[in-house]
Amino acid sequence: MILKLKADKLGIVSSGLCLVHCLATPFLFLAKTCSATTCSHAPVWWQSIDYLFLIVSFVAIKQATKKVTKNWLPNVFWIAWSILLLAIVNETFEIVLVSELFIYIPAFVIIGLHFYNHKCCNIQKGVS
Repeated sequence: MILKLKADKLGIVSSGLCLVHCLATPFLFLAKTCSATTCSHAPVWWQSIDYLFLIVSFVAIKQATKKVTKNWLPNVFWIAWSILLLAIVNETFEIVLVSELFIYIPAFVIIGLHFYNHKCCNIQKGVS
């Protein structure tokens, strides 16, 4: 299956696009003329993209961690993904006051783990 062969690449791309999405949000909505709705919150359709990235990231991590040489790697992947999930849910519902920059930490960790897994830990020969 192509997804198995390219799970780390999918994870890198989806996490990278997630970061671009998160970085672009403030600029897109601050560039518009402020109104009661555009300055306080992003539209629902824009926030739903976060959850799309979470789903893609989930699939990429699930596939990427099926056959690895480092036993600790799947745990770190899932911890980082869980923190990213909590950060996005918190941002959506404003449960706890946390800097919006916090969301970048688990996203960068997931990208780094996919790079590490792709280069060092995949036991399938010929996987690119």
